[in-house]
Parts: sequence; structure tokens; C-alpha cells
Amino acid sequence: IKLAEKELLLRWANYHLQEAGCPKINNFSSDIKDSKAYYGLLNQVSPKGDEDGVPPIAIDMSGLREKDDLKRAELMLDQADRLGCRQFVMPPDVVRGNPKLNLAFVANLFNKYPALKKPENQDIDWSSFEGETREERTFRNWMNSLGVNPRVNHLYADIDDALVIFQLYEQIKVPVNWDKVNKPPYAKLGSKMKKLENCNYAVELGKKEAKFSLVGIAGQDLHEGNKTLTLALLWQLMRRYTLNILEDLGDGQKVTDDTIVTWVNGSLTEAGKPTISSFKDQSISSSLPVLDLIDAIRPGSIRYDLLKTDDLTEEEKLNNAKYAISMARKIGARVYALPEDLVEVKPKMVMTVFACLMARGFKN
Repeated sequence: IKLAEKELLLRWANYHLQEAGCPKINNFSSDIKDSKAYYGLLNQVSPKGDEDGVPPIAIDMSGLREKDDLKRAELMLDQADRLGCRQFVMPPDVVRGNPKLNLAFVANLFNKYPALKKPENQDIDWSSFEGETREERTFRNWMNSLGVNPRVNHLYADIDDALVIFQLYEQIKVPVNWDKVNKPPYAKLGSKMKKLENCNYAVELGKKEAKFSLVGIAGQDLHEGNKTLTLALLWQLMRRYTLNILEDLGDGQKVTDDTIVTWVNGSLTEAGKPTISSFKDQSISSSLPVLDLIDAIRPGSIRYDLLKTDDLTEEEKLNNAKYAISMARKIGARVYALPEDLVEVKPKMVMTVFACLMARGFKN
């Protein structure tokens, strides 16, 4: 049985909560506001040291004694951070019970720590999340955090009628003529044609209205889930969304890669830190430019005594990157990139990290 993502994740969470002797939950909103279910879940799925090469991570449960919900949520997220799973929610999102962001948080935890050696519920298709690349997961979680409807459970299959793409266009202020869009339910006869018409319109909007570079992309590629071409469109949507946030905060001034690099270097210079040449600068592999920028935005926030700065091994680079992403989120930057993107210096994702930090810097 293929369950919708929300139902699958609820059953997964409740399976572990039951194993831990914790009360079950019925939703990812009101039932998780006090963070107690999350503590039980983190404690249950964290590595126990029984797998070769995977060291144990003991979850500190003392935060359960904290009386203030917001402080308890912060302490819980500190523990999630030790598993590399602090993405998508801030403490207020937990306490307010924001269902979309909390679902993205749990989906990420499931992706990284399913902790299901011998699933007893064989009727559940646990494999429905397997085989996703890092990039695909980033896009899917980004879309879902924006509240697209229907939720995207499987990246290519769930956007084959372009309805989600149209909603993303609206998020980046590209007007969609909904009278031209075929909406479900689709009749069995002709459903492929209706979806294809939508995909053709989505590509047309991208080229004519959004002015995206969509050379060689046709509606059929979206409908059939051509990975390379679909990701090319999604990347341009995510990039525009990130830049629009900056323009909104910066009184509508046009933002380019150069604008971001200039702002980053200005902030670093002001703080007496080394600058970067571009988003391809190999010094980013150490994450030090990102950490320096975070410290420039919020002075004293980075514990430099915890960092290795010279002759870094790959593991040390990854540890620095995890710390950088974690601290970026901690100071309020909604970063979507993953630590590996910094270590490998993926210029596209590096840009989003600096852009999100720039947006956070504008709020100072």
C-alpha cells in the first residue's frame, strides 16, 4: 500500500514512539507543540553504536524538564542538530505547530535515520523515499515548505501535470492565467494530453514571463520526468525565489550573484575577515567564509576554538560545514543547502547559503 507522505510519517513516528513507551501522536501540529514527542523520536532513532562504523549518539533528554515550551523546543533542536537534522523548523515553528514545516522536519529525520532494520509493517511501502538524490530531496523539501498543494512526495511523478510548478511561479511573482490550466480530476481518456498541455504552458511561462534559460526543454520533458531538464527548471525557480526575498528586504533593488558577493565581502572586510572571489572560491570548502560571515552578522556567535582551520581532512571539513549550516539556522537564516554542498563547493547551493545569510543580515 502506498500511503500519502503524511500518513506514512505518522505511522513511522508512532511505531517508534510506541517502542519508546511514549504517547502516540495524531498530527504534526498540535500534538508536537511541547517537543515531547520529538524527544522520544530522536532518542529512539539516534544511532546506538550497534552498526559498524556508526558511532553512538546519546540524546540528552534533560530538556524535557524545561518548563518553557520555546526553550524546550530550542533544546530539542540542539539534539536534532547533533544528528544533522535541524533543518526546516525554528523553535517558534514547533511551538506554534506549523504543520508544513514540521512535516518537512520529520521527513528529513526519516530520510536520515529510518531506524527500521526489520519493519514489522510490511504493508507499508517504506521504500517510497528511497533512491532520492541529495539535490532532489532539497528541492522537494523546499517546495513543500512553501505549502504547495498537492504535497510533493515523489519529485517527478507529483509534478507531471505542472500544477505545483504554477504555484511556484506565483511564489516568484510570475502571473499564471489559471483559465488556461487543466485541473484535476482528469478524465481517464485524454488525461495525458491535459497534463501535457499544462506542462507546455509551464515551459512557455518560464521562457516568456520568468525569462528563464530553458533551452531544449519542452513540456514533454516535465511530464515524463526527465531528471536533468526538470531539475534545471526547479533550480531556476528556487534561485529566483531566494533572490526575490533579498529584493523585498532591500527595497526592490535588483539582486545578482555579484550583488551578493559584494555584500558578503563588504561584511567580511568590515569584520576584519578574509573575503571570497566568487561562489566557486575553494576556501568555501572549509566553511570558514560562511562561519566568518555568521560571526560578522551576530558577533561572538561562532566558537572558533571548536574549529579546525588548517590542513583540513574531509571529515574536518564536513564537521565545519555542519556547524556552519547549524549556526546559520540558529541565527535565523532559512538555509536549504546541505553541509556537503559547502564541502564540495557547489556554486549554486553556495549562492543560496550566502543569499539567505544576506537576507538575515538585512534584518539587523
